[in-house]
Parts: sequence; C-alpha cells; structure tokens
Amino acid sequence: MLGLQFLIILVLSFLQRQEHRRQKDDTTHLLESRFGIIMPLDFVGTFSNRWSYGVAFGATANKVMFLFSEGYQTLQVPQWAQAFVLLIGGIEVGLSHFPFFACLSSDFRLVSAILGFSYSLLWFAVTVLQISQCPHGQFLGRYEALVFYWPSLLCLAFLLGRFLHMFVKALRLLLHWEPQEEEKPVLLETHQAKHVKQLLRKARPQEGKKSWFQTRVYEWDPCFQFPSRMIGTIVLAFICLYLFIIIEFCVFVYVRDKLDVFEGNLENYITYTNQTGILTPYIQQVQELISVAKGVWVVTILPASLTCVSYLFHILACYRKHTKRLWAGDKHFLPLKFRDPSPSESVAAIARYSGWQIAYILWGYLIIHVMQSLCGMMIMYGLVLPITHDRGLEMLRGLGLGLLTISIVVGLMILQVWIATSFFLQPKLGTDDKQKPLALNNRKAFHNFNYFLFFYNVLLGLGACLSRLLISCVLGTWLIARIDRTIMQSGYERADMGFSAWVGMLYVDHYHTNPVLVSFCHILITDHKERKLQKTTKHWCLGQSAGPHISARSRTRWLLLQTLINNPRLIILRKSKSVHGSQEFTQILLTCSDC
Repeated sequence: MLGLQFLIILVLSFLQRQEHRRQKDDTTHLLESRFGIIMPLDFVGTFSNRWSYGVAFGATANKVMFLFSEGYQTLQVPQWAQAFVLLIGGIEVGLSHFPFFACLSSDFRLVSAILGFSYSLLWFAVTVLQISQCPHGQFLGRYEALVFYWPSLLCLAFLLGRFLHMFVKALRLLLHWEPQEEEKPVLLETHQAKHVKQLLRKARPQEGKKSWFQTRVYEWDPCFQFPSRMIGTIVLAFICLYLFIIIEFCVFVYVRDKLDVFEGNLENYITYTNQTGILTPYIQQVQELISVAKGVWVVTILPASLTCVSYLFHILACYRKHTKRLWAGDKHFLPLKFRDPSPSESVAAIARYSGWQIAYILWGYLIIHVMQSLCGMMIMYGLVLPITHDRGLEMLRGLGLGLLTISIVVGLMILQVWIATSFFLQPKLGTDDKQKPLALNNRKAFHNFNYFLFFYNVLLGLGACLSRLLISCVLGTWLIARIDRTIMQSGYERADMGFSAWVGMLYVDHYHTNPVLVSFCHILITDHKERKLQKTTKHWCLGQSAGPHISARSRTRWLLLQTLINNPRLIILRKSKSVHGSQEFTQILLTCSDC
C-alpha cells in the first residue's frame, strides 16, 4: 500500500501551491508554483475538525500498540540499534496513516474527499478481511479478532462518513446549489473572540446556583476549546487503554491456564502424600494463595481502568485550568524552575507530549493495577480469610491492638501540640486574632519539656520515617499516570521528564493561542489589509452614494491635532520640519488646552 500512499501525497502536493513564489527565471515557474508542502495537522493552533482528527488518531491505535509491544522487528540488527528500528517503525506507521490527515486538512475538498474515502474504504476492507480470515483465538475464544479491531473499524466507518459528507458538500458548492462559505478569519477563532469580549465586559453576578456536576466535576466554558492535538491524544489514549486491558486479560488467561495445570499437579501430589500427611498444610496454603491472587487480579481490573479513565478526563480539566492561568499571567502554580522554560525545550516538548501521555497512561494502568492487587491481597489476608477460617476474634483482637497503638501515638503527638499551645505561647495580642503569636512563654518549663520528650521523639521518628516512605510509594504509584503534575520533591522537578513535557506544551500553546495576543495580531493584519485596499482603490465605484472623500493624510493630521490637544506635554517633544510658525502653533495649542 506504500504506492497508494505516495500517490495520494503526490496528488495533494501537486494541488497545493507554494506560499512564496520563486523568481521568474527559475524553471519551476512552469508548474505555476505547485508541489507545496502538505501539513497533516497543526499541532499548535487547530480548532476545526477536532473530532475528525481525533478519530483519525484513533484509527492508528492497533499500530501504536504494535509499536508499544516492540513487535516491529522486521530488521535483524544488534541490540544497541533497536531504537533506530523502532524509529523506522514509527515513521512507517505515520506514513501509512498520513493520507487520512492530509485529506482532512487539504483545502481542495472535492479531490481530498474522493481520495480520503477511497483510502478509508480500502483500510476498512483490509481490516474486515483480516478479521474474517482468523476471527477466533486461543485466549478469548470466539471473535477474539473482532474484540481487538472493532475500535479501528468504528473509527474507519466514521472517517468514511466524514469524507462522504465532505464530498457531498463540496459537490453542492461546485454546482452552486449552496452559497459559498464566508472566508474565515486568518487567526482569530470564534471562541477566542468571545473570551476577549468577556474580559472587556464588567463582571456580572452569576445567575442562579451551579449544579453539583458543575461544582464538583466539570463546568462547560463556551469561551474555551481544546485543540485538535488534545482531542486526538485523549481519543487515542482511550482506545490504547482498552486494547492494553484486553492484552493484559489475554496474558492473565494464559497464566491462569498454567496455574490450573500447576494446581492439578498439586492435587495429585496431595493425593499421593495424603497417607503420610507431610507438607499437606503448606500445599493448601499455596493453593489458597493462587486462588486469592487470581480472584483479586480479576476484581481490581475495573477500579484500575476507571482510575485511568478518570485521569484522562482530569487531564483535560487541568489543561484548561493551567492554560487559563497562563493567559491571566499567573505562573505561581508552577515550580520556580519551570516559570521561564527554554524555547527549544518547549518546542521539543510539544512533539513529545502526546506520545508520552499515552505511554504514561498505559504504564500507569499496569502499575496501579499491581498496587491495587497488593492492597486487595492485604485485605483478603488481613480481614476476609481469618473470618472464613473461623479466626475472626483473633483478627479483631490484633486489629484492635494495632488501632489502639496508632491512636496512642497520634494522641501523644496531638497532646504535644496542645501543651505547646496552652503553656508555651504568649497570649493573643488582640481579640480578633485567630492564633497566638510565635513568642515563647515559660521558657524553663519549655526546655524541660523538650529535653524529656527528645528521646521519645527519636523512637517516634522511626515510625514517621516509615510512614513517609509508605505514603510516598503509594502516592507515587497512584499518580504515575498523571503527567500534569510532578511526583518529585521540591527542587527535583527537573528530573520528572513527563512534567517537563507538560509544562513545555502549555507554554507553546500559551504563546501561540493566547486569545488576547491572537486578537491583537488579527486586528493588525485586518487593519493592514484595509489600508492596503484603500491605497489601491483610487476611484469610487459606480452606483455608490456620493460623499466627501477624506484623504488618509488629512485624517492623520486631524488625529495628530486631537492627540496634541489632549496631551499638551507632547508638543514640546515633537520635532517640527520648519521653525517658521511653530512657536505660534505651539502657543495656540497650549492656549486651547488651558481653556
């Protein structure tokens, strides 16, 4: 299919004109400046066809998972060169799906719709043929191939409908059955203009109360839209997460079958050694461990997957929140080392972010699943199995002793704070103060208090250190998929490459899609075009209402006069061409300003 891909790219490249024409003596002028560079997707500021681009990314999910499992091993190379092999595989996957994005982004709607529909139909037919040839598998049984490929089929079906809609609309425009669409603004999008208008308005009190979903989950903002890159990343991450869960379940089925064979051998061994009874309790414990592990692993699939799905939605919410803070000039939510990033690192980060986000989600799911399985094993062996083995009272006794010990330790820590507040701090300076001032009182008693608790706090620090390690491990593994926040300690954030990619991506979007900046550039470009049009237009069109013609020079002088009257201090700083009459003119303006 590489020939078909190159043919589609060649056709679209021939239709695309070069923005900067060459000199007339160049031989390429015979091609009328054709063979321009095709841009598959604007990774910075594209807000149109967002879901079409997202679905096009979703169609690559199976290939991405194939790369993720390092299944691209067509070349026999040394171990140190595997990175180059994977790079070649990534380029091949990108080239195979390049026509989807090129046809969606091309300005030649009729030709791109025909080519895109044909290419999507070919991919759809090849995928259906691949499923029909080998529909069943050894892990999931019947229709295993359909379970793996139905997301890609759904994405391809959506692209077929999208290209068909593009073809019908382009054909109706070509036959003049529909009016031509108005030319869209060069830079400014509709939601960006709404955001700027909202900033210029006075703050109004919110009408009505927000719902529970708006206050706790998500509140829709009509003045903000996610770029196509974020939509494509989330769609591809969803499909890749689904495929990863299916692959993990297939591996679990394979391991479960091996464990069933192992348990069968244990049963035979128990039957053989039942006469003597040697090692029978230990073998039963091994069987129990295998059974509990299999059950816990299956049960924790759902909470682990739901956790990663919630992370994907939360990443979108954090992207909007962080972007709007940067628009407002607020950088305090970032660590100090990330408030002035390097431009080169930011440009490289926006190329890394989408791929890294998907990899972080997949690895995060696996790590979270393992952690939740370990927690489930602790619950089973700490609470459930003792009750099933008629050792509930013993379990409750041990649990009570543990809780009592922890309660005493925490109580003593709280007691230290209460004693320090009651006896070792001076009274409040004012009645409205919420806390006492940081001024010591009863210094002799305070030093004796510190001395006798010094040795106890050494022992208490051992438990605090272990709790710190445990909490760090739990939070680190639980938030490993969250690329929007760092899991490193303060001062070591640079070591978190995922968070660096997130911050760099935010800054690139901030500098290129800030509504205020884009609106300013849009006003400059529009004003420049209007002035250029006024210079080229020398005569009034026939049929236009006659009226006084005001030259640009007169209008400029009038604005200058109005500015000088409103700002008389600028008159002294102004450089005049001729000295004659300048003093009289200055005196007249100063007199008018004093009136």
